[in-house]
Amino acid sequence: MTDPQVALLMLGSFVLTILLGFPICFTLIGMGVGFGYYYYYDAERMAEIGVSLFDNQVFDLLVNRTYSVISNDILTAVPMFLFMGYILERANIIDRLFFSLQAAARHMPGSMAVAALATCAMFSTATGIIGAVVTLMGLLAFPAMLKARYDTSFSAGVICAGGCLGILIPPSIMLIVYSVAAGVSPVKLYAGALIPGFMLAGLYMIYVVGRTMINPSLAPKPKEEDAREILGNSVILSLLTSFFPLAVLILLVLGAILFGWATPTEAAATGVMGAILLAICYRAMTWDRLRESIYLTARTSAMVCWLFIGSWTFSSVFALLGGHNLIESFVLSLQLSPLTFLIMAQLIIFLLGWPLEWSEIIIIFVPIFLPMLPHFGIDPLFFGILVALNLQTSFLTPPMAMSAYYLKGVAPPHVKLIEIFKGSMPFLMMVFLAMIILYVFPQIALWLPKVIYQ
Repeated sequence: MTDPQVALLMLGSFVLTILLGFPICFTLIGMGVGFGYYYYYDAERMAEIGVSLFDNQVFDLLVNRTYSVISNDILTAVPMFLFMGYILERANIIDRLFFSLQAAARHMPGSMAVAALATCAMFSTATGIIGAVVTLMGLLAFPAMLKARYDTSFSAGVICAGGCLGILIPPSIMLIVYSVAAGVSPVKLYAGALIPGFMLAGLYMIYVVGRTMINPSLAPKPKEEDAREILGNSVILSLLTSFFPLAVLILLVLGAILFGWATPTEAAATGVMGAILLAICYRAMTWDRLRESIYLTARTSAMVCWLFIGSWTFSSVFALLGGHNLIESFVLSLQLSPLTFLIMAQLIIFLLGWPLEWSEIIIIFVPIFLPMLPHFGIDPLFFGILVALNLQTSFLTPPMAMSAYYLKGVAPPHVKLIEIFKGSMPFLMMVFLAMIILYVFPQIALWLPKVIYQ
């Protein structure tokens, strides 16, 4: 077999192994080291010099990639943002926010669903942890919606779709990962993703309000006394004590990043201090909650680091075998237009989202398309925002649909997985609509970075 053929075998073996349920990060490392050993293996040289089987350059490659991950300044922001999000989650600050927004929007059709989406959007700006957002809202908002006689599938779709907004809305962990893979400034990516992120949240809310106006039985209006029972007699006071402190903290963190007052890591550290102070002010900070937040942050950060180590090793060996060049030559030989190339790339990413999670797609498959972007005149920043929008689908589309499984894990026993999948489908259409709007009006993503950083 030629080296490019071995590269394709390597890629196919990886996908098959993941589908069989093997751990992703260690599969990446194992595949990278195994196929890399084949690439560097020189039997004649080993016999001539008399070296051992372990004298192979692939082990040096693994060590170098590990050092590159550990010493990467951009990735330092990941544990900081994770810690900020876990503090806010464990201190029950999001609970206050949801009930405040629910009462404030009580006169709107589908008020509780709108409040849930708004809370998800706010929480997404405080953390990029998809599982945490879906799980927390599944424990908090989903039972409240079912108690208010909301349709089960409709409610489940709201929670799953809203919980995925953290992929796109800054400070998204996915955007940090893409910035490292694509060599694009994470600050510019954050600026570019801000408007599309809230545009998608707005489309979700428009759909919810429109759908409930057409079919009010999906979301019965709450009684006035129910809203008062949740918050007491002062909705305004509740908003002041729950919404505005968190909003100020988020604006400070994102503003510091977008306007260059601080690096993402420095801004994230400031956000951590702010989250701790908020938790203390709400008298919600305990030693157990702090310890849980530290443990969850360390566990998730370790997962991200191992993913990077494995993926960079895998990608390096795949490139050495000529895999990237083979795919690039094939795509360029098709003589596609920029629009056709974008549609093809996004379709492939959409299909990969069925069996794979966003991390493997960003780290393994997106870099295959990146070298082709200059040929088609596509801005890597614009491409990254399109990918981030597209990856919402990987959490909503069966059979993977991790947001559905997160929700099923905390939902009442009578809620079936098929009902959750059914409720997510209309929101999947909203994602596609957002991608079309973004392609037709690319300045939605490109305007803010140009204004701030010109």
